[in-house]
Amino acid sequence: MSTTAAEQTGAPVVPLGLPLVGGSHTRAQGHGTAGLETTDVERGERLAAVREGRMGSVHSWELVTAVDGPGTRLAIFLSGCPLRCLYCHNPDTMEMRRGTDVTADELLARIARYRGVFKATGGGVTISGGEPLMQPAFVRRLVRGAAAMDVSVVIDTSGFLGAQATDEMLDDVALVLLDVKSGLPETYKHATGRELQPTLDFGRRLAARGTRMWIRFVLVPGLTDAPENVAAVADYVASLGEAVERVEVLPFHQMGRDKWADLGMRYELEDTEPPSREATESVRDVFRARGLTTF
Repeated sequence: MSTTAAEQTGAPVVPLGLPLVGGSHTRAQGHGTAGLETTDVERGERLAAVREGRMGSVHSWELVTAVDGPGTRLAIFLSGCPLRCLYCHNPDTMEMRRGTDVTADELLARIARYRGVFKATGGGVTISGGEPLMQPAFVRRLVRGAAAMDVSVVIDTSGFLGAQATDEMLDDVALVLLDVKSGLPETYKHATGRELQPTLDFGRRLAARGTRMWIRFVLVPGLTDAPENVAAVADYVASLGEAVERVEVLPFHQMGRDKWADLGMRYELEDTEPPSREATESVRDVFRARGLTTF
């Protein structure tokens, strides 16, 4: 059964005062929640289930290969994000209330169906968003349940809410896709509406504990492409040492532009062109010059 609109507007797990413009840069629409059993419960029961991590707000899911981690992956996109990135191409993931209520057990049952595929391809589950750590109790339950089935778990995060990830959660995580959106605090603030420091702290924490990382950096002309900003990102990533397995420099695109209008939101990058292949490769070379495997 589908949840009613009133029941989808429960209090967010991580309350944050949000700026007016932005989003995340999650890339997939997937299947929505098609194929998943959604839940219709009264408000008090729903809030208890959310607090305990038995239920979460889900935007979509999809099976992907060689994206969002190694092998074939079941990518689960949760709703809600504390950042308001100007270049977001899935702004519909920004608010938890736009998601659909799904139980952790339902998702874990879906994961179990694909264990053979994961084993054959070296894949697993990727928990993304939005920002998955907006729903830390739900993510903890998913991570623990998947790990108990010997399924590899990846978390895709901006790191802004990295303090929400307990050491116990990270013990069950095989890889973190860390989205470092800027190396300069003022650029990060302009691009996301938030502070850079939590992301830097989370990356260093992951490196100290030996958690594997893939770093992502979105190259946006006129926003994140200043040479001093690129150099600051590259210097930071290089400082994380051997925990960083690769860097992905992702060129900005306009695939999500229409979603902003559909949501009645102001899109400030309407006239921004994607970076050229040459400009993107030049930025990749900045990372390579620091000994980082970069794509």
